[in-house]
Amino acid sequence: MAQEPNSELRDFLRSRRAKITPEEAGLAPLPGTRRVPGLRREEVAQLAGVSVDYYIRLERGRHLNVSASVLDAIARALRLTDLERAHLFRVARPTHTRPRPLPPQRVRPGLRLLLDSLTDVPALVYGRRMDVLAANHLARALYTDFEALPARSRNMARLVFLDDHFRSLYADWEDAARGIVAALRLYAGRHPHDPALAELVGELSVQDADFRHWWADHDVFQRTHGTKCFHHPVVGELVLGYEAFAPTDDPEQILGVSTAEPGSPSAERLKLLADWSWSPQLPPPAAP
Repeated sequence: MAQEPNSELRDFLRSRRAKITPEEAGLAPLPGTRRVPGLRREEVAQLAGVSVDYYIRLERGRHLNVSASVLDAIARALRLTDLERAHLFRVARPTHTRPRPLPPQRVRPGLRLLLDSLTDVPALVYGRRMDVLAANHLARALYTDFEALPARSRNMARLVFLDDHFRSLYADWEDAARGIVAALRLYAGRHPHDPALAELVGELSVQDADFRHWWADHDVFQRTHGTKCFHHPVVGELVLGYEAFAPTDDPEQILGVSTAEPGSPSAERLKLLADWSWSPQLPPPAAP
């Protein structure tokens, strides 16, 4: 029986070539009116050194035994990042297994102790699908009291797209939300048969048009460090650096730690937030 076309490969390749113009790829544009943005299939085939027919079959998701050398050539032609290249290799060679639940993730006692010992900075442990597995006291003060939420709701994607508090918390909500979608898309390449991911994507696609649009972009992203800006209802504007670490025994858990530049207004406001969070009976401080 014929196998179904590889739709993930098809859509990913189409989305990547749509982002590159012939000029960016170093090609002279082909004559005639361009009906699609970015490169044509013929141009990708030319850049990758494969026949047009071969590339068309590949992009249609019907070439099941593509070699590593061809994938490398296509990655170069499409100017993929290292992360996108790894994603291409995964979706081009999917595992043909039935959907099955993955075992639950648990935070080791030692990692939880480390998390709770970080009293001056917000710190979270994320699991699969952006599930929040644990959060220290200051992270709960910054984001929300995750432990008070139903277990199903302790998911950063659900919160960012479906909770009005999170929409106002992020100074650049769109940037944060698009990053989460791209992280979920990267996860989908690793675990295409995860039924919990299918449920999450289906729910968010139905309830939020932005998610539905950005999911179709097929962007992939993994935040390892950077800067996040918040507008916190208690202390006001916070500009925090972000660093992510993966425990060696479970690379699908991520410890995310946020810090403020010493002596900065954000450092003072983070201290105010910490003081207020440990004394909830006090009125909110006036933001500096």
